[in-house]
Amino acid sequence: MIPRRMEAFLQEHLPEQTWQNRLERDNGRCYMEFTTLDVDRLARLGIKVDSLGPRLVVCMWDEESPLEIGGYLVVDNLAMGSPSMGGIRMMPDVTPAGVHNLARGMTLKNAAGNLPYGGGKCGIVTDRQLTPEAHTRVIRGFARLLRRYKDIYLPGPDVGTNDADMKTIAIENGLDCAVSKPVDMGGNRIDQLGAAAGGLVIALQALLEEMPRLRSLPQFATLTLPSQNELTVIVQGYGAVGAHTACILKQRLPGSKVIGVSDIKGYLYNQDGLPVEQLFRTWQEYGTVTQSYYQEHLLTPEGLILPTKYATAADDLLRESAFCLIPAAPIANYLDTEPSTHPTMTVDRMGNWAVIVEGANTYSPDPIRRSSRARMERAVYRQRGVLIATDYLVNSGGVIFAAQEQLIRTPDHLRIPETMFGDRKAVDQWLSDHADELGELAEVRRQAAEAAREKIIRRNMRELVDTLLLDADMLPCEAAERISIRRIASSERDRKAAEIMLPMPTIPADSTVQQAASLLVETGSPILAVLSESNELTGVVTEWDITRATAQGSANDELLGKIMSRQVISADPADNLVEVIRKLEYHEISAMPVVEKGCVVGMVTADLLARRSLLRLLQSQIG
Repeated sequence: MIPRRMEAFLQEHLPEQTWQNRLERDNGRCYMEFTTLDVDRLARLGIKVDSLGPRLVVCMWDEESPLEIGGYLVVDNLAMGSPSMGGIRMMPDVTPAGVHNLARGMTLKNAAGNLPYGGGKCGIVTDRQLTPEAHTRVIRGFARLLRRYKDIYLPGPDVGTNDADMKTIAIENGLDCAVSKPVDMGGNRIDQLGAAAGGLVIALQALLEEMPRLRSLPQFATLTLPSQNELTVIVQGYGAVGAHTACILKQRLPGSKVIGVSDIKGYLYNQDGLPVEQLFRTWQEYGTVTQSYYQEHLLTPEGLILPTKYATAADDLLRESAFCLIPAAPIANYLDTEPSTHPTMTVDRMGNWAVIVEGANTYSPDPIRRSSRARMERAVYRQRGVLIATDYLVNSGGVIFAAQEQLIRTPDHLRIPETMFGDRKAVDQWLSDHADELGELAEVRRQAAEAAREKIIRRNMRELVDTLLLDADMLPCEAAERISIRRIASSERDRKAAEIMLPMPTIPADSTVQQAASLLVETGSPILAVLSESNELTGVVTEWDITRATAQGSANDELLGKIMSRQVISADPADNLVEVIRKLEYHEISAMPVVEKGCVVGMVTADLLARRSLLRLLQSQIG
């Protein structure tokens, strides 16, 4: 059945006519799809269409399941490549707008990682109190809903889901239909390996090397960098990312100190350093750390053992000072200048930090949130001299690891036979039979992922500092967006006409004007390719040609040879988008055929390009 929260939301925001016109049923699975052209409908769902996307938004559920199974898929942008890649968030309050925010973050994150995948995200609307068995059944049911989109979306884990859930999806849909799978599937298990956390530590290491260059900016003129033994860090959100970050920090930067951590039950702080390994074991056992550690190790009959501080007000951790803050909680707004925006902490009460490395997903395309973010950065970066390393530049370790499961392809003989899909017992036996080879594949992918993560995130930190130094008025969020969009634009610019063209309607040269007019109306195409008896392009007919012929009194039964344009401007399948745009603009035409060896293989139109994500940016580059 459709989740009650989801049904109430959709009933409130979508009119009955949309339900009637867009709802599609397939053996109990229900889908409502919206594209970039559905500006009004998407606005009702809280999503604003912009130059990047979204390309596809899907509301989907299983109406025949006794369990509530349903949620949202957003494929934001495919400029970097297809399919899109991003995690599945499983929470009660998931909304289309929230999923779109996360999908946009994935668009920018994958671009920042220079990965050949677009940005996408899923959200499952569900109850927090599910039993483990019910949780797995919901994941299985949602995997069947996702099967329809396996060519354009690859799921991974996010808040509420994990690597084991990705195994469940792979059992249903195939090994190449999920990422961050367990090692017995050859996967690069993101959570277990601390993939995202490792990226945050690499970013901090790189910034310690790059930040001296910032002293040329006035707010960093007195910047003092600590030695490794003096480096202090506080981690907001001691979950999968935060816990691994603290451990990896101690491994990669021996002598550094994690002096504060927080979770949903409070925060711990000790300026001399917290026992990271002990905290990690506590987290593994209990799922949270602060209250359990306090009760077992700090609380005595005489009271609290000092100097470690424990407080139940978790947000107050951000009043403490350290060289680096790492926000790693599943929140989007950890700092702001106004209490009314419900931040974790306001700027006027925050501690003293030199750098913020964002483990949490903070990006949003929403204009109000973007404005709020810029206002915060003006206060924190420009006035207080705190460098902010934006989330998608630094917390991309997870998706970099996940991408290796696609970049290093699964050999054909290691793919689960389709006849086994959905049969966990049979799949487990099949995996056991191929355990050695899959384990070797997992190790190859892990090594490739670690090398790629190191290279990519270090480069991002270098580019961040470079970009900020080029323009003293630029904010870190603007610099980060410029870095990602520059890569998207480069990828978009290099796309070939063959990759984006549409089918082109054709008509024989001995057809009449009336037949051409009818075909233009029937296909909705602005142009027809006129073919000779040998199926070679001999001319084109446009709406304008038909209109002009009618105005000049040409008969409807007159042959096309009298009115068609014989001097055809065409694109080659290998032309990139810049070359295509140049031809359209130079010749002042709205469409042209794509021709290979005299034969029409498709067409490109100005309308098609206008719907692509970065046309305006490409046009500015051409100019």
